[in-house]
Amino acid sequence: MWFRGRGKADRAIAAYQRELVDTHYREVENMYRQMRMWRHDYRNHLQTMKALDTPIKSGNAMADAILSSKMSLAQAPGIDVRVDAHTHIPIKQRISELDLCCVLGNLFDNAIEANDGLPEADRMIRVYMDMKGTQLYISFTNASSGGKQRKVGGRFRTTKSDEGHGFGLVHIDQIIEAAGGYLSRNFEDGASTTEILLPQS
Repeated sequence: MWFRGRGKADRAIAAYQRELVDTHYREVENMYRQMRMWRHDYRNHLQTMKALDTPIKSGNAMADAILSSKMSLAQAPGIDVRVDAHTHIPIKQRISELDLCCVLGNLFDNAIEANDGLPEADRMIRVYMDMKGTQLYISFTNASSGGKQRKVGGRFRTTKSDEGHGFGLVHIDQIIEAAGGYLSRNFEDGASTTEILLPQS
């Protein structure tokens, strides 16, 4: 009986240890995922800090900086970029200026990436920002060489194959959801459009 009781206790301890290891693994995996998201956005923060004199005047310095910086990057490979954000965008939003920087930077990065492989005559990015009532409206439309995309697990799958790609889309979704905003993605006729509505604070 003693051996039987000892064996049962050993199994219980082993099961507990397995559960503990699984828990630690999930925690480490989640922490690593957050670190990769932060690293993915870090370059956007740096570019924003470097852009002091901007051609775009929306009324929000952070938005102007990231849009101007990304616009220059997109024009370098011959992408036809047009940004219409010459309106008064309130500084106070429900999301922080840093989160707004992340959203705009990642949207621009995705738009630039989508133009890869297209003939120069077909490359284009259109950005539009304006206030619709009490909400900030953001629209990104770009030519895409990846064709029509499909959803996987409730999210649109990125066409990028490198490890870590796709975190920009995930981070955008998280920011918009946390702010109580609205996000729509549409892919058709060789172009993709992302529309966002963000309520004011």
